[in-house]
Amino acid sequence: MSVLEVARVAPVPALPHWPDGAHLRRVLAELRERPALVGYERCRALGAELARVAVGRAFVVHAGDCAELFGDVSARLSARKVAQLHDLTSVLAHASGRPAVALGRIAGQFAKPRSCVVEQHRGESLPVYRGDAVNDLTADAAARRPDAGRLLTAYDKADEILRHLGSRRRPLDLYSSHDALLCEFEQALVRIDPASGERYASSAHLLWAGERTRTVDGPHIELLASVANPVAVKLGPHATPGDVAGLVEALDPDRRPGRLVLIARIGADVVERRLGPLVEAAHGAGAQPVWLCDPMHANTFHTAHGRKTRAMSDILREVTAFVRVMRSAGGHPGGLHLEATPNRVTECVETRDDGLSPSDLPRYRSGCDPRLNAGQARRVVGAFAQAVTP
Repeated sequence: MSVLEVARVAPVPALPHWPDGAHLRRVLAELRERPALVGYERCRALGAELARVAVGRAFVVHAGDCAELFGDVSARLSARKVAQLHDLTSVLAHASGRPAVALGRIAGQFAKPRSCVVEQHRGESLPVYRGDAVNDLTADAAARRPDAGRLLTAYDKADEILRHLGSRRRPLDLYSSHDALLCEFEQALVRIDPASGERYASSAHLLWAGERTRTVDGPHIELLASVANPVAVKLGPHATPGDVAGLVEALDPDRRPGRLVLIARIGADVVERRLGPLVEAAHGAGAQPVWLCDPMHANTFHTAHGRKTRAMSDILREVTAFVRVMRSAGGHPGGLHLEATPNRVTECVETRDDGLSPSDLPRYRSGCDPRLNAGQARRVVGAFAQAVTP
């Protein structure tokens, strides 16, 4: 994949602009008629498992691709992703002596919020790649034009992955999740559980709102508040105690363990200072959310050649600091949220180094952000397991 140098602009909209509104409306009408991708019983089962995590009786490994690619969908790769998640949860469960829930960034992680609207490629300004559900990774102006028809392909590919995982014949071996970035898509797949009468998001067992879309009165939190699935929110380095209190009130009004997951993506350099007040704010609001550490997103940097990467030294530092802060604040460090792949990639490096060259990242295959390979993911989970084990 060619290096794409990001051109930053502000302010930046997180959502894509669909140029053909009539086409979008036709696509959404079709999605509203399609079957649910997941059933409500499994969503409720995940909530029950997360409730055990919230009270300190279990852990979570939430991991998978930064951005799933349509062209990568296959039975073989799906099986390898499941095997990796099972391996990571086994590492954590064995070391900690407590069960670990396998939650995948899988079967729907086809859209990405971006911190810029354009990229520079060989001197040409192009619309930024926003995930296969929106546009194409190919560095071409026509390919980067958002196309609502890709939402139908996203549904089809998610369905294919779930069928590869056996969901039509037996329960999944893990739970599926993705970023609820594309509100129109998610709203079109909201269904009613006939047994309970509750509304639930049928595109995945768990949806999350990202750091850029977690505004309490915004459409993403409104969507999550309207469904009965367990839901999650990412909290970046600028999140405030007031933000947390507002999110708890909006998303967990009954203060029910297992309903709300808070994913801290704060950064190795500042997590010790900024996480504690957020944990205390949740406790002060009477909530008992699941707390996960995302040590990836706030530790991204660019090499001198424009390639995004992450350093294992930063990732491991944030993981251990997260556990310390959670313990000192009286909370349970519930687990990890990782961007990882079973493929033999070199997208993350050992330490920050201004002299990194393309040869230091010879196998860079991610459609967006750098992922941990299998060995690196195991090391991160092992470090977390060691930190939480008395």
